[in-house]
Amino acid sequence: MGTVAELWRHPIKAHGREPLAAVDLTQGNCMPWDRHWAVTHQDTKFDGTGWVMCRNFMIGSRAPKLAGIWAEFDEVAGVITLRHQDLGEVTFKPDEDAAAFLEWITPLCPPERSAPKELVTLNGRGMTDSPFASISITNPASHKAVEAAIGRPLEMERWRSNIWLDGFDTWQELDWIGKTLRIGSVELEVREPIVRCLLTASNPITGVRDADTIGTLNNSFGHQHFGVYAVVTKNGHIALGDQAQVL
Repeated sequence: MGTVAELWRHPIKAHGREPLAAVDLTQGNCMPWDRHWAVTHQDTKFDGTGWVMCRNFMIGSRAPKLAGIWAEFDEVAGVITLRHQDLGEVTFKPDEDAAAFLEWITPLCPPERSAPKELVTLNGRGMTDSPFASISITNPASHKAVEAAIGRPLEMERWRSNIWLDGFDTWQELDWIGKTLRIGSVELEVREPIVRCLLTASNPITGVRDADTIGTLNNSFGHQHFGVYAVVTKNGHIALGDQAQVL
């Protein structure tokens, strides 16, 4: 038995994270407003009709400084505020004023890489890295194991998870594949491990790559996995402190 330690959403894929106190999840859907928007670039192959791989968007492995963005989304007003220590903040309506956002993030993007082009959505489906509408779940005990292997503290925000579950053994989450979790009143089927990329090497405050997370996972643990992707199979509510169990 575990408990919900943290809840997060990322309104614009790779462009800011937002902590939550509670969330309602529905069967077959992503966390509401998580990765609802994404940013294309000049080499993007995306026509708005279906899921495409993450390389078609501006992501932290292409632009590490994006990791330093924090987000706050007002669902009622449809307004997002983004903050970065080097840029201050910007507030805008994604569906009406994307130009202001694109201008604001441009200094964070490497000039030798494809520049941000357009803010897009996919018929209300979050643009997760998985081809199915997923919720990402991670384990603080596994995070502590990575910290110990690297030899210094690491920010948990590097992993850009939706749900952190405390109270489980190190790497126990990798044994959940094919099993059902009940978290609060929600039930989720765990589908697959999350294969991590270079985004996790970037400091979530400065946006500077300062930790060999990928090398540490491979060399110390024999895999490149951190966390799991799950699909909501039963509607419900999740709040900080709720119980979590494997059924």
